Formats: sequence, C-alpha cells, structure tokens
Amino acid sequence: MHRRSPSRSRLRARLAAATLGVFALAGCTTGPSVRPAVIDNDGHPGAAPPPSSAAVPLPPLAEPKKTSLRWANCDAETRQRMPEPALPDSLHLTCARINSPLDAPDDTQHLLARIFVLKAGDGPIPLVVVNDVGGEPGSLFAARLATQLPPDFLKKFSLIGVDRRGTGQSGIVQCVPLEVRSALLGADPAQGGLGDVLDASRRAGQQCSLDLDTAKTALDSWRTAGDLDQLRRQLGMDRLNALGRGDGSKVLSDYAVRYPAQVGRMALDGVPDPGQDRAAVLDAVAAGAQATFDAFSADCAARSCSLGDAKAALKTVTDRLRTSPVDTPDGVTMDPGVATYAVYLGLANRSNWTALADALAAAKNGDVTALAGFVDPALADLHGRTARIGGTIATRCNDSATRLPADQLDRAADAMRAKYPQFGVAVAQELAWCGAWPVRREPLPPAGAPGAPPILVAATATDPVTPGIGTTRAADQMPSAVTITWQGVGHGAVGQSPCVTAAAQAFLVDGKIPDGGTLCPA
Repeated sequence: MHRRSPSRSRLRARLAAATLGVFALAGCTTGPSVRPAVIDNDGHPGAAPPPSSAAVPLPPLAEPKKTSLRWANCDAETRQRMPEPALPDSLHLTCARINSPLDAPDDTQHLLARIFVLKAGDGPIPLVVVNDVGGEPGSLFAARLATQLPPDFLKKFSLIGVDRRGTGQSGIVQCVPLEVRSALLGADPAQGGLGDVLDASRRAGQQCSLDLDTAKTALDSWRTAGDLDQLRRQLGMDRLNALGRGDGSKVLSDYAVRYPAQVGRMALDGVPDPGQDRAAVLDAVAAGAQATFDAFSADCAARSCSLGDAKAALKTVTDRLRTSPVDTPDGVTMDPGVATYAVYLGLANRSNWTALADALAAAKNGDVTALAGFVDPALADLHGRTARIGGTIATRCNDSATRLPADQLDRAADAMRAKYPQFGVAVAQELAWCGAWPVRREPLPPAGAPGAPPILVAATATDPVTPGIGTTRAADQMPSAVTITWQGVGHGAVGQSPCVTAAAQAFLVDGKIPDGGTLCPA
C-alpha cells in the first residue's frame, strides 16, 4: 500500500468528487486495390520496428505471460448493468482494475486513473475491445459482442472490454449539471441557431473545470491509448491485440502511433475522419445520418410498419414538441432537438430499427416515453448508471482543436440544416459543445503509424456515426492499413455483417490478410 501525505489525501478527495477515480501517489468480392501487397507470415514479438519503407509482417499470436491483474467474478453485477437482451448463462464474466498515469499537462502530483476492465469468455489470448466514448461502456460492449461473434472466435480469444477513462466504471464524468443536459442536445432542427447550446456548454464547461480540476484535460484518445499499454503490460502480453469500434478505433490508431512495436493484430471498425476541420468532418457525419434515415424509412415501408412515412412522422413529433415540450420523470426535456437526437441515436444499431419505428409512431400519437428511452443513456442518471454526456463532451473536446465563435456556429448550423433537413442541426450542435473547453497545448505526432504491422480497417458505406468516406480517409493515412468496406447500413460492421465478421476472424485468429479494397455486400 502506498502512503499519502495529508495534502495529497485532500486532493484525492476533491478529485474523487469529480468521479474520475484518480488519486495521488508518492512517486466477399474484391474491388480495386489501392495499396501495395503486404506480407502474410509470422513476425517476432518485441522486435524493433524496421524503417517505415519496409513491410512489417503480421505478428504471430502468443499466449500471455504471467498476468498481474486480479480477476474477480462479476457475473451478477454485469448482467444487472446490461439492458436487454440478456446474456447467455454460458458466458463467463470476470472483472479487474488497473492503474494508469493520469498524464495531465498540469499534473505535478503523479495522479493515476483507475481503469475498469471486463473479461468475457475463456479463450487463451486476450483481445482488448474499445467502444465509442458516447456508446455503452467497453465492458458491456465486449460482453454483448461476445454473443455476436462466431463460437470459434471465443475459442481463441477472450474479450477484454475497457471502460475508457471518464466512462462506465472508470470514473464516469458527472460534472454536467442536470438542468443543462437537454439543452446540449436541444438545437431545433427546423429553426434558430446554436446560441442555447453554446450557453449550456459554457455552464457545463465551467462546472467541469471546478469538478475535474487537473483531470479535465486528461480525458482524450491519446491518453486512453496509454491506458491500453498499461493494460497490455499487466495482461502479460508483448503485443496488444485489439478491436475498436467508432472512436474506439481512434484510440487504437493513436496506440499504433505511440507504440508501433507493441502492435499485435488490430481491427478498426469505423475509424472517425481524422480531418482537422471539425465542421467539415461533421458535415459528412450529417450526410451519413441522413442517408441512414432514408434507409430506415425504406426498411419501414418494406415491412409495412405502423409508422408510415418516417419523415412526415418525425416532423409531426417535432412540430408538436415545439409548442408543447414534455419533461420526463428522468429529468429529460423532450423538445424538437432532443427528440431528433433520440432518433439519431436509434439509427446507429440496425437491430433497434423496429423498436425505433414503434417509438416514433407512439410519439406521433403523443406518447414520447419509448422515444425518450433512446436518449436517456446520454442524458439521464438511471438504475445506477450515470449519463454519458459528460464523458462524451470531455473526450471529444480534448480530441478536437476546433473552437468557433457564435456567428460561425450559426452559419454552420444553417448550412447543414439546408443540406440535411432532418439531422443537419442535430449533428452541427456538437460544434458548440467545446466553446468553454481549453484547446490541447501539447502537439501530437502526425498520424500514420509507420513501423506498425498490417492493421485491418473496416468501413461501412452508410454509417450515421463514422461514415465510410471518413474511415477511408483515416486508412489512407496509415501505411499498413488494409481496408474492407461493408456496403450496408448502420454503425459498426463486425458482428453485423457476416462478410466483415468472417474477414475480421480470419485476420485476427488465422493471420489471413484480405485484399485491400475488398467489398462486402449489404
């Protein structure tokens, strides 16, 4: 046990109130290939990376050495945290925690972040799983993913889900006041600017500065990549084998830049666009959301669902809520903006489309309860789970350097509303979230990860969160990336597309590298 001075104990208490959990210590078909061929053979763990001009072989799989993690059964509590559908009784779940340096720019106290991890399954080789910061925590995502992957996958791997810093059980950020949360997602899709969102973001930023203190600027993808290397060491692995979805893939791409010699077999499922112009990046996200909504509408019509015309239904709902917003018992204000954002969140997972159509139909008839359920995880503190909005804003604002004045924010919202009537403003309002957030001071190395072995990148053609065009741009910056594209709809292809899932299994388990440019049918 480490000894602490009284002053450092007080500091720990103050930061614990911010819930980060840190403390002070002393001390398929094939399309045109656009990439050169890569070598498909075994490499040698721990070898120094060759010059960036050389092809690096895909490393072999190796079982871990002695782990320093203390795994404990967490079956019952995990199942209690999981919403439906329930996990099968045969899935074995254990949990542990690791300590990782906080690594904040102004940290002189050598603070640590406490990171929660969950192991799903009993395969001999750990495969670390990282999810979107705004999605369900990595621990729950890994448990759910274990039910979607082929059984042979879990004979080789156990899934190690990571609650990235500031989320889930890794000290979820709770600094955003309840009374401003709905306003952060409440920009009206049909009229007005982003002034109310900007005001709410300023209140949130001020409170987060008080609550998080030093930790405020330590919640980002770059430092989360450092947490993964701590996890790799404590797992007893020479190299990190990992799967990331959405901006969880950004964490893995940052890991490849920081630790190219420790990269094992990695699959990145929907990497965000790495462009520095956040407004341009979000424009593509809005286009993906609009295209996904069109696909949802067509699917609903094909099934003759009760919703009818989806665009007309959404307009009916937002028009009613514009004059008569509804405050739910969970503290969420269902106004036109929040209702639109609830639909946006529901579009990401195609398995939710039937429930989303039913919820939107009920809302058209005046009952917004089911529709609110899609946005509750972002805004409401329910059943022992804290709202995700704090960790989402903190991480995305620390990852982005874009800060726009009010007039430019309104112009961006107007432009995106004109192009994407349903979801342009719902996506554009993210630009206002960072108005009171400091910009990263320390420069980062350029993207690309020269010296890393082949990395599988899966893109989805119509994705409302990480559109395929952005994922392809991210892959283009990585010399060793091999891209496959699912011509389907939704967020995340692994576990959704049989073709992509099979390619990921062949890559991760068997070391088979697909042809760059491979296309998977919808």
